[in-house]
Amino acid sequence: MHAIEVQCLGKAYKRYSNRLGKLREWLFFNGKRYHTLEWVFRDVSFSVKKGESVGIVGQNGAGKSTLMKILAGAYTATAGEIAIDGQPYTINGPKDALNAGITLIYQEINLAPNLTVAENIFLGSEITRNGMVNRQKMEEETELVLARLAARFKASAKVSSLSIAEQQQVEIARALHRNSRVLVMDEPTAALSSRETDMLFALIKKLRSEGLAIIYISHRMAEIYELSDRVSVLRDGQYIGSLMRSELSASELVRMMVGRPLNDLFNKDRAIPKGDMVLECHDLTDDDKVLSGSLNVRAGEIVGLSGLVGAGRSELAQLIFGARKIVSGNIKLKGKPLEINNPRDAIDCGIGFLTENRKEQGLFLEMTVHDNIVMATIERDSKFGVLNEQKNRALSDTAIRTLNIRVPHSQVAVGGLSGGNQQKCLISRWVAIHPKLLILDEPTRGVDVGAKSEIYRMMTDMARKGVAILMISSELPEIVGMSDRVFVMRAGSIVGELDGEAITQENIMELATGATHHMAGAEVA
Repeated sequence: MHAIEVQCLGKAYKRYSNRLGKLREWLFFNGKRYHTLEWVFRDVSFSVKKGESVGIVGQNGAGKSTLMKILAGAYTATAGEIAIDGQPYTINGPKDALNAGITLIYQEINLAPNLTVAENIFLGSEITRNGMVNRQKMEEETELVLARLAARFKASAKVSSLSIAEQQQVEIARALHRNSRVLVMDEPTAALSSRETDMLFALIKKLRSEGLAIIYISHRMAEIYELSDRVSVLRDGQYIGSLMRSELSASELVRMMVGRPLNDLFNKDRAIPKGDMVLECHDLTDDDKVLSGSLNVRAGEIVGLSGLVGAGRSELAQLIFGARKIVSGNIKLKGKPLEINNPRDAIDCGIGFLTENRKEQGLFLEMTVHDNIVMATIERDSKFGVLNEQKNRALSDTAIRTLNIRVPHSQVAVGGLSGGNQQKCLISRWVAIHPKLLILDEPTRGVDVGAKSEIYRMMTDMARKGVAILMISSELPEIVGMSDRVFVMRAGSIVGELDGEAITQENIMELATGATHHMAGAEVA
């Protein structure tokens, strides 16, 4: 018996050609449609048996989160059917999902921190006696659930005093108290340490053995391998297929997720001609994190900047972009001395900077995709303080199409997008300024393999157009696969340069750790 069965599920949004069309449809009841339907995903079918764990994987924007939100009642499906224990269910809201026995545990903890564990578990369904909340009874029943989970905290403890892992246990305890039959977990280990992750895995396996159906979403393949009896793959909003645990392999999963083999991931064109020197940095320092920063980048070249965490890579990029104050040293752009006092100066000179932390330092999460894309070009494209809406709209539409940003329309809030689509949105902002130099700090952090491939393609296209690219990355395969040259930092200083065949993970790590100063093909500072 299947605990949950999904048949031909689909979700579509209304897409209007302009705001006037939306207004006309709202004002006039003549039955005329001023919109088209844009499908986020369609014809998605899968099932999960009792006591089974099914992994759901796919690249960012494939429809995973939307699918899960439909199951949780946060979104309403446009088409398809959902059956629980063989009985069809219509889920139009969170209450319908709870009544069906489905509980979704998000990446972000969804608890009231100032309430106790028991109060959170019974929130909305408090036990009362003579019109008064019976806290003792609630705590007694909560303790029974916590014992089932082998939790090490009390029902009377405030949620704010618990660790992230313990708060997740509270979420799971709430699901068990509601007699949930299906537990959906969306990237549950994102904020957990390795020890806390191991505890969560042990708990998931215990619940699975007790007959609970588990749907597990994760970008981390090791987790998928360990926890899943089956893995279902979504791509471009469609169900691609499933693999049994015995059939799992990294190469096959990537092929199903992306539509091509893993060895095609790095698509750097080595034949792109290198032009004149665009960026020259000589002995840059802030007397703190950066002690000696000297590097250069040519037009059409992707130069990697590698090193261990804390080596000063991001800080060096911030010096070039004007986000940190230069104490000594100098910068040349296309052979001319450059004085940059702030990021606006850098943008005006044709320098774009993709920050490491997109949510806190890059994106305006409450604003639309359109507004985020044109943010760096508003002043350039304005005349006498008046925005050129037509030009801005064309710019954002082109960016969405070129970088394959999966959104129903440009007026969607960027905070609701997947990590990969947020990153592509931020990259498109800097592409829009037509930069001479593009600095990318961890360009593929937190995105899946499909989004990575599209970002790599964008980088190659930009290099082909003559843009100089400086890429900071902690992923050595990325540095090796995409870089024409590599500079390595250690303890705030550039300690070496690698070129051609010398660009290997081993040589990079030797320079980064100071293990050697003598390598063939390497120039050591």
